[in-house]
Amino acid sequence: MNTYEWLQAILFFVILLFLVRPVGAFMAQVFRGERTFLSPVLAPCESLIYRICGVNRDDEMGWKRYSWSVILFNLALFVSLFAILMTQHLLPLNPQKFPAFTWQLALNTAVSFVTNTNWQAYSGEQAASYFTQMVGLAVHNFVSAATGIAVAIAVIRGFSRRTTSLLGNFWVDMTRCTLYVLVPISLVAALLLVSQGAIQNFGAYRTVPLVQATTYDAPKKDDRGNPIKDARGNPVTETITVKEVTVPMGPVASQEAIKELGTNGGGFFNANSAHPYENPTPLTNMVEILLILLIPFALTHTFGVMVGNPRQGRMLMGVMLLILLVSFAVLQGVETSGNPLVATLGVQGVNMEGKEIRNGLIGSSLFTVSTTGTSTGAVNTMHDSLTPIGGMIPMCLMLLGELVPGGVGSGLYTMLAFAVIAVFVSGLMIGRTPEYLGKKVEVREMWLSMVTVLAAGVTVLILSGIAMITPQALSSMANPGAHGLSEVFYAFASMANNNGSAFAGLSANTNFYNILGALAMLVGRYAPAVAMLAMAGSLAEKKYVPPSLGTLPTDKVPFALWLTLVVLIIGALTFFPALSLGPIVEHLIMLGGN
Repeated sequence: MNTYEWLQAILFFVILLFLVRPVGAFMAQVFRGERTFLSPVLAPCESLIYRICGVNRDDEMGWKRYSWSVILFNLALFVSLFAILMTQHLLPLNPQKFPAFTWQLALNTAVSFVTNTNWQAYSGEQAASYFTQMVGLAVHNFVSAATGIAVAIAVIRGFSRRTTSLLGNFWVDMTRCTLYVLVPISLVAALLLVSQGAIQNFGAYRTVPLVQATTYDAPKKDDRGNPIKDARGNPVTETITVKEVTVPMGPVASQEAIKELGTNGGGFFNANSAHPYENPTPLTNMVEILLILLIPFALTHTFGVMVGNPRQGRMLMGVMLLILLVSFAVLQGVETSGNPLVATLGVQGVNMEGKEIRNGLIGSSLFTVSTTGTSTGAVNTMHDSLTPIGGMIPMCLMLLGELVPGGVGSGLYTMLAFAVIAVFVSGLMIGRTPEYLGKKVEVREMWLSMVTVLAAGVTVLILSGIAMITPQALSSMANPGAHGLSEVFYAFASMANNNGSAFAGLSANTNFYNILGALAMLVGRYAPAVAMLAMAGSLAEKKYVPPSLGTLPTDKVPFALWLTLVVLIIGALTFFPALSLGPIVEHLIMLGGN
């Protein structure tokens, strides 16, 4: 990196870390029900919502009732979005007259947006109406993000409360999250994006002339649409001259803001955040990365405040930040080195294939690790065009459980599951009953932690294995060999970990990937969430154990390093064989000159 790029990266992380404390403290106030600077405006709105919905804000729930509230609410959201997608052609705000989705694609898409995955097996500008984009997808961007944060807050209460079975009220947590956190920040971010060139309108698509006509060769087809072949069986081509192009329109900026802030990732356009209408300038690129990372990192401070020990939050944030920075450094390094096979053609240096020049390498690499270190899945770079090791970095970040810093809410409670495992293992090593935040960690908590950290990974391995022996799944692969395996493995890693990004090269809009992908997203979202709520309920009922000389300090650097090691070891043991057959083999093939 040159000096400018170094300064850009350093300034970005300085701003991010500066915002963590005030945003985290604000969220702690919101979820404690304390008065904030937004209360004079929003408190009446909050009370009105409770009256309309019949919610008693003082009626707290145990972990089972909280879990059922999450599941039933998300089921209702799924049904509503599925209905919108299946009746899109009958609904308003559809100037391009897009038809309804097929039921398989509607199923996959509805599950995707309800689970905060936003995996898209379709092109937004070619398949989704404005009504679908706003009332369907954008609304679910808010509520799916609020659901994840609400679960994390309930888990925090499990660690902080003593001898009680109550974890709060799901409806209150979700309402406050949406009203006080997501909507205000999204509003400001959307206005900033519009000021930089992101579009926001309801106009029909526009056909505009090109400054210079372009030509290309295309297969010639008969009246039935079949390709015409010559006497030798070779396809006949014809030269096509293009003098004009159709430019899509739509309410983009409003969806872009919550897409990043809520770690959702579903793009209005197929090109996602590489599209200039979604991400027009280098400034908006950095703002969008900031939106992706802000809440997940800030929630660590919220955790520290709510458990009464801010150092605990700083420890978790330090682990997240360390893994993220190392991943960024490795990705930046391998992409700077480029492909040695390309260098033999006389093209030296940085691998800029699949990257937007306006964002530069630093903006592309930082976006890539941020969107896969969280459960966002928005992309400003074609991950398929990364070098083999470069492509392995975002894949590994997802496979670790997306906890650096992870999705909004889900990243925090997944990291807490790893912390419980680290405490349990260290307790066994010293022959003492492990304790975390004054609560004894026993067999029940250990089992629930293992479910949390392994549910998505086991799902990825099983479904990827099934894909490798299924003809329909194999026919969707654009590339054979190691890279084709990486495409399939990345796809299931993305879906099971609720990310939503794709390696490209895989035709995912098939019955196989739509149906099994929906299954992966459901398991990856709800198995860890319910397991952590069950753990929170168990911990909340326990008595507080005061620290003693034998208590492992979990808010200091040695434990942070131990926690980092536990995360990496579990990830390596689970996925190294699969990575060896994919990106590692591809890297060795590249070094071998093929």
